[in-house]
Amino acid sequence: MKKLLFILISLLILLIVIVVIKTFTYPFKKVNVKTASDWKMTKDNSAVQRLSGGLKIPSVSSGELGEFNYSTFDTIKEYLKTSYPLVYQNTEFVEINTYGLVFRLKGSNPSLDPILFLSHTDVVPPGDAEVKDKSENIFRPDDKPLPAVSEVSEDWDFGPFSGAVANGRIYGRGSIDMKGMLFSLLESMNNVIKTKHIPQRDIYLAFGFDEEVGGQQGAFKIASYFKAKNIQFDAVYDEGGLILEKGSVAGINSDIAVIGCAEKGFLSAKIKVKGLGGHSSMPPAESAIGKAAIIMQRLEKNQMKPVMTPLINQFFINVGGSMPFVNRMAIANQWLLKPVLLSQLTKNNSTNALVRTTTALTMMKGSDAPNVLSPEVEFVVNFRLLPGNTVNDVKKHIANATKGFDVEIEEIDTVKEASAVSPANAKAYKLIESAIKEIDPAAIATPYLTVGGTDAYKYQIVSKNIYRFMPIKINNAEKQSIHSTNEYLSIENYMKMIHYFEYIMRNYDQ
Repeated sequence: MKKLLFILISLLILLIVIVVIKTFTYPFKKVNVKTASDWKMTKDNSAVQRLSGGLKIPSVSSGELGEFNYSTFDTIKEYLKTSYPLVYQNTEFVEINTYGLVFRLKGSNPSLDPILFLSHTDVVPPGDAEVKDKSENIFRPDDKPLPAVSEVSEDWDFGPFSGAVANGRIYGRGSIDMKGMLFSLLESMNNVIKTKHIPQRDIYLAFGFDEEVGGQQGAFKIASYFKAKNIQFDAVYDEGGLILEKGSVAGINSDIAVIGCAEKGFLSAKIKVKGLGGHSSMPPAESAIGKAAIIMQRLEKNQMKPVMTPLINQFFINVGGSMPFVNRMAIANQWLLKPVLLSQLTKNNSTNALVRTTTALTMMKGSDAPNVLSPEVEFVVNFRLLPGNTVNDVKKHIANATKGFDVEIEEIDTVKEASAVSPANAKAYKLIESAIKEIDPAAIATPYLTVGGTDAYKYQIVSKNIYRFMPIKINNAEKQSIHSTNEYLSIENYMKMIHYFEYIMRNYDQ
């Protein structure tokens, strides 16, 4: 007995030694040591004013896919043309489906595949802000007034379409998502042209106009245009990741630049559950709404299994070096502790989305009266697909959850598979890392999974290297303002964006 106990204790000690050694020798990416001084901002007041003017144009996309008021999109087209005459004069400019805008700056070597930068001119509605059509003096660079709006809102420090510049910030709906990126790209290309720099490969800008409602009329048709012309891109750059300020991610003691190398898929299903209707005074043993509740409970309790994908494993290798010892131990010893690691990750909303296809019950409809039993109850469940899971996998999952009930299942909204995963060792990715060092030398740059949808997905038909990253450093409050109230972009972040994109345009082939 003593001998057995001794053997067990020895094995336990050996196991602990192995775990500790693996933790200390695991190839975590070293936290960046500042090798250069912090980026010094040089404020460009004219660039700030151009963005401010663009934010005053309420180019809102909402409602049915592609069905909304396009008059403000005519306004923004005219505003861009007068704001950036050098860009329009020195590039090949094409309009796709009237409001999709494509610019091509020719390079010196046509044998090289071009690079492409994406953005979109549309924004989401401003929430509860009261917006009234009105003519005001919003001036373009040629001093001609543009149509504008007046607005009243208790939730915004300044009106959502004021374009106010105050407190070192530029306020307005779309300042972050995503007119800030759109205008910074035009500023960057304008600077490249102004200094007579000729890149080796062609540089394209492509701006959709309905990204917020699916991008079917904008980005989809622009990507199809490129495909029809047999244009393949060496890199496609879009929104997605951000530089998350130190302290905004629990357990990580550094700024983190998360670069979306893939994005999740999407499937929304409307499930109609049938039962006996009638008066509530004589209810059946099991109502339609009760049956629906059982199905919903199954969907929430028995979700699709969490998985440590290679992309997320690489993410943890990169950020693990700045995490506490216990976290590093779990990451370094997944051969032993993977179930524990996944269990912990699924307990947090943010990290749960990185390791599994998520399930979200979003809508429900039943009877219209308190004393009436509806013979049919419907609800909507939204899945965001992890790379490696397929739409067919999710359909089987739904079938299992509804087994034993009389149901009708209808797919609604856009359905798409998870994207391909772009490599983190490609030249296009390395340029992102180099450009990040320009604006935040101490940030940890890492591949990441974009959990929301972007226009980038549609460009898989013309490139294998697609990266989703917006080069701004934000805290949790600023991140929360995206698609919410009081959205703003700091002037410092805007200047960083211009520098970042200009760096990539100038240095892609250096």
